[in-house]
Amino acid sequence: MLAWLTANIGTVLITLLLIAVVAIIIVKLRGDKKKGVASCGGNCAHCAMSGECHRKE
Repeated sequence: MLAWLTANIGTVLITLLLIAVVAIIIVKLRGDKKKGVASCGGNCAHCAMSGECHRKE
């Protein structure tokens, strides 16, 4: 097991880094959604989904 880990340490570290980045992005998006911050950045007056993405729950 130790030999495999030392042979693949670069791959393991990159994978862990990518998992951490994705987790941070998901947490940020969920927090923004709870705060009511729009993620699209567009004009909600002309958006077909404006009633759905800014609902107060």
